[in-house]
Amino acid sequence: MELSIYNIEGKDTGRKVQLSDTVFGIEPNDHAIYLDVKQYLANQRQGTHKSKERNEIAGSTRKIKRQKGTGGARAGSIKSPLFRGGGRIFGPQPRDYRFKLNKKVKRLARLSTLTYKALKNEIIVIEDFTFEAPKTKAYVAFLNNLKISDVKTMLVLPEVDLNVIHSARNLHKAKVVTNNGLIAYNILNAKALVFTESSLQNLEQQFNQQ
Repeated sequence: MELSIYNIEGKDTGRKVQLSDTVFGIEPNDHAIYLDVKQYLANQRQGTHKSKERNEIAGSTRKIKRQKGTGGARAGSIKSPLFRGGGRIFGPQPRDYRFKLNKKVKRLARLSTLTYKALKNEIIVIEDFTFEAPKTKAYVAFLNNLKISDVKTMLVLPEVDLNVIHSARNLHKAKVVTNNGLIAYNILNAKALVFTESSLQNLEQQFNQQ
């Protein structure tokens, strides 16, 4: 697939770039995408939910009534789960929801999502650029020039550029990552995927070497 290269003003430079079929033209694997997204969401869970069991409840340990002769069931502690304010039986405990996923599956998921974006024409390639200083107004103007200010966007940089990253961090629909931060969940979540020339070249080299 061949795409035009735009500049920061949103104008066509007249140059073209050919997307690699090994990165943007594979046979997508939906199950690999599902597993990668599932792992990402599981890793975000804190797992800090907790309820107290009867040995953790603050209360008297005195036997609340005699064993026999009351006509009711036996009761030995006010902290029993049977009473209001008592402990909880088999309640939730802190846990880690993370699970392992093979590198080849994660790689396949990323390639599959990139292929879907190429098929939907949701990839934009621009010239390398930077800002002289962090400025949200400059990043908004950049999005307006490309006519993608009203959708979720993700800009992919070849390396960390704090001026660009800080310019976009106050915009809830805009995300800026480097090639290393390109994961299936973020790719799917973005309606417009914007690559700089350098990041696109680095990405294709990175996947072709794996």
